[in-house]
Amino acid sequence: MKKLQIGQRQASRICQMSATDRLAFIAEGIPIIHASARGFWSASAELREKPREAEVLAGFAKEEAAKILILLDIVRYPEKRLAGKVNKLVGRFYGHRERLIYAQLSDWWSIDVADLRKAVEPLRKAHDLEGTMGEFIMPNSAIYQRESKLYADVEAYEDGTPVWNAPLVHPSDYPSRMPSVVQVVDAMAACGIFTVEGIQATSEVWGQLEFQEKETLQDAERLTEQLVARLIAESLPDESAAQDHVNTLYRHWPLPMYNVDLDPIPVSLEDLKAEQERLYWAEVGDPR
Repeated sequence: MKKLQIGQRQASRICQMSATDRLAFIAEGIPIIHASARGFWSASAELREKPREAEVLAGFAKEEAAKILILLDIVRYPEKRLAGKVNKLVGRFYGHRERLIYAQLSDWWSIDVADLRKAVEPLRKAHDLEGTMGEFIMPNSAIYQRESKLYADVEAYEDGTPVWNAPLVHPSDYPSRMPSVVQVVDAMAACGIFTVEGIQATSEVWGQLEFQEKETLQDAERLTEQLVARLIAESLPDESAAQDHVNTLYRHWPLPMYNVDLDPIPVSLEDLKAEQERLYWAEVGDPR
């Protein structure tokens, strides 16, 4: 029996749309996602006395905002070559790991696409070493941090011993800070990118150049400058738009990741053990 394609998780339908319909549909949806991200962040900021719940909601805000960056990578990809890529890019919309990578990259600078790939690689590893000398083998760090805060669950160490995970976050004395990925989508909204005309302008401006390998941060800054100028020329920014919003676009909108592999990288237990050994002797001093 054919599975009914009804209900949620139907973003793959974007792949079947014409270019005009796809841009219009994305323009319709992005403000909805933005409102969802803002709602989670606002709720998080109200829960200073409940740090675990505040961090969970802040994490939801980051992942919702990252969905916007994923959709805008579809918009930024040169239209004439998008057909073979759009399915894979839309697939990122539902991936926790992919969304967390997009959110993380909003905090980092990459000088070109090759540098971006190097930055992303450790975030893709299926397992990581944690602890002062890498004494603990853990699942992918971003996914583990997400789920260990979110769920009470049974987990196991490398020796197979089962233990209960009690979701816990230690309170911080520092004020909560809006995640960079939420800051950048706020800036995009203020600058008018989330209108139909703004999405069309983003597609046309960024579609001039495909970011493959050697394309640089300077290329991205040039295109951002062109986009901002066009948004202003078309009177798309709202009344709240300020230079700080433009600065945030330059600072926190990652280079396009449509040609960067985000699939998980398997790591063998043997390789993890060897790295543990290396880290141990690097810490205590190799007697040989």
